[in-house]
Amino acid sequence: MTVHFIGAGPGAADLLTLRGRDLIAASPVCIYAGSLIPAAVLDHCPPGARIVNSAPLDLDAIMAEIMAAHNIGRDVARLHSGDLSVWSAMGEQIRRLRALDIPFTVTPGVPAFAAAAAALECELTLPGLAQSLVLTRTPGRASSMPDGESLALFAATGATLAIHLSIHNLAQVVADLSAAYGADCPVAVVWRASWPDQRIVHATLATIEAAVASSMERTAVILVGRVLAPGDFGESSLYAAGYDRRFRPRNAASLFAGPSE
Repeated sequence: MTVHFIGAGPGAADLLTLRGRDLIAASPVCIYAGSLIPAAVLDHCPPGARIVNSAPLDLDAIMAEIMAAHNIGRDVARLHSGDLSVWSAMGEQIRRLRALDIPFTVTPGVPAFAAAAAALECELTLPGLAQSLVLTRTPGRASSMPDGESLALFAATGATLAIHLSIHNLAQVVADLSAAYGADCPVAVVWRASWPDQRIVHATLATIEAAVASSMERTAVILVGRVLAPGDFGESSLYAAGYDRRFRPRNAASLFAGPSE
């Protein structure tokens, strides 16, 4: 028996990985985050599967479901939205599984920030503007922020920010970022990225509060940075004609040229 943690993606049912789909299809038990995972993903469950919505359950109840499956030797597909590496609560479940010596696997999923960037048709790292992406959030009831992980400190780097779980704190986000980025810094809010009812708001730090006007909640990603409205920016050397690289040596004297005959 194995527990398969699976990142179910940002919302669109066809953004599930092939590995995730196959593991769901092979698992007689599926525990899924019902508030965030579309019902179409559950269509991959095998006939007769036990399907459990974890939204109303606490950690003990979730573990009781896993233990019940373990006792009768049934694999479990444990579905979380987005990717499991950020804000999934997978870590605390894995800690308990290790203590119980229950085997598990981890299958990544498409994260919400990537789906949001795709919706914006935007590269989040552009030469000369930003070469780093910070995934962060504001403090919430479920999780506080460690000392040193403030928006103001991240803003000082000039990196592109992908701020999750914070649309309800939009006023504080604007206050924390405006000094470093400037009031004219581009902002985009993508609500329910990749879902059929996806919505996008483009604005600046000065105008984003009025543009959103409490029309979005919960599943929104706030993206902040000059890459969102770049105007002119440098081109990467990767495809430049004069760039010497292993797969495109410039000439016979290149470090990457093959031995002469």
